[in-house]
Amino acid sequence: MLLSAFEKVKLENAPFVSMGFFAAAFVMQLTAGNHESALYGSVFNGMFVSNSFTQAAGLVIIGCGFFTAMTCLTYFKQNNPCTMEFYSVLFFATGGMLMLTLSRELITSFISLEIMSLAIYILVGYDRKRVTSTEALLKYLLLGAFAGSFFVMGSALVYGGAGSTKFAEISSFISTHSAGTPLLIGGAFFIFVAFLFKVAAFPFHAWVIDVYDGAATPVTGFMATALKAATFTVFANFLALNGAMQKEWIDFLFYIALFTMFGGNLIAIGQSNIKRMLAASGIVHSGYLLIALVAISTESFSGSVIAYYLAAYSVGTLGIFAALSYLGGKGESRMSFDDFKGLAKVRPYSAAAIAVFLLSMAGIPPTAGFMGKFYIITSAISANQMALAVFGVISSILSMWYYLRLIIIMYFQEPEDTFEIENSIFAPACTFILVFCVFALGLYPIVI
Repeated sequence: MLLSAFEKVKLENAPFVSMGFFAAAFVMQLTAGNHESALYGSVFNGMFVSNSFTQAAGLVIIGCGFFTAMTCLTYFKQNNPCTMEFYSVLFFATGGMLMLTLSRELITSFISLEIMSLAIYILVGYDRKRVTSTEALLKYLLLGAFAGSFFVMGSALVYGGAGSTKFAEISSFISTHSAGTPLLIGGAFFIFVAFLFKVAAFPFHAWVIDVYDGAATPVTGFMATALKAATFTVFANFLALNGAMQKEWIDFLFYIALFTMFGGNLIAIGQSNIKRMLAASGIVHSGYLLIALVAISTESFSGSVIAYYLAAYSVGTLGIFAALSYLGGKGESRMSFDDFKGLAKVRPYSAAAIAVFLLSMAGIPPTAGFMGKFYIITSAISANQMALAVFGVISSILSMWYYLRLIIIMYFQEPEDTFEIENSIFAPACTFILVFCVFALGLYPIVI
């Protein structure tokens, strides 16, 4: 934001500067120690805690920011140009997300959540000349304000019941008292509502279709991945506070996960617009992550399954949005299924990349998406949640309908478009880097 005040710093250079910052942050995050420790304990008094789970989530978020900035280089050459402040707001959003993953205290979590949310609101409505963008901003802002108020009310009730807003002290209180007191149950419920809204879980998913459709394609990809990673990280940390607390909410989360998976599939099957289909499929993937939340062990919680699935989902989703950012054309004129007829005969490499991302999201081996779903189903079985594991497999089979539909259109129909695009290598390069990540991550084992 400060650099935008200097005339010598041109808008064309902003993505490169942003990518440089993100790359430096990624290296720093990668080389940081992964043992559990309170960050600047004397200053923040245990409000921020880092461990291997938060480190992995931070890597996912920073990686999403890097690839989003890279995609924007191509996207804004074909569409209404942004300003320098766009990239500073992208950093504010990323900063809020990183704070959220580290938060171990309710007020700090709320501040982080609002820093992230306010920046995302701006990014969604950045193109004020597009009616769909303005509509998306209005819907997201109004509903997001309700989610924030639920979180504040929940925090107040938890404080009233436990006498503290720190996760560790709340856990100690539950260990010596009951997790089923009215204040704690009501507070946890309101906090869960806020989290479920942010991850677009049933029944708080209605906003996601229009918001994802109205936002610029790179912003949609960033929201669908980084925002979900940050929210699920703090959601998991809050739920893993205490075994007694988690047991109180297992049945509730079981049905939420079930309705989220199948509700998202039903919405996705009926879509003719690719962005809207991907928004609906994002609801389904939130359902899979909720399975992992149901199956977590509070005694030996490492978050490895959740972190792996977030990484696998992010590379696939970011990849397809990167491809759409340059294939979509000026004004995102190509976004329906029919617009991509015969793409494989005109741009075979782009079609192959999109097919890889779709197969990964569908859970076809040897992609990262398959391994992510495998780990989640395995963890559910280990936690004696056999029914939820079976429903997860059925949901994955149903999702193949709308993923394979696009592949069939690209490969088995005649082209009706020449797919001329702006001469820029960055979004295509981003796409093929993420193709490599899909396979590389699929070969990376984790310890459940």
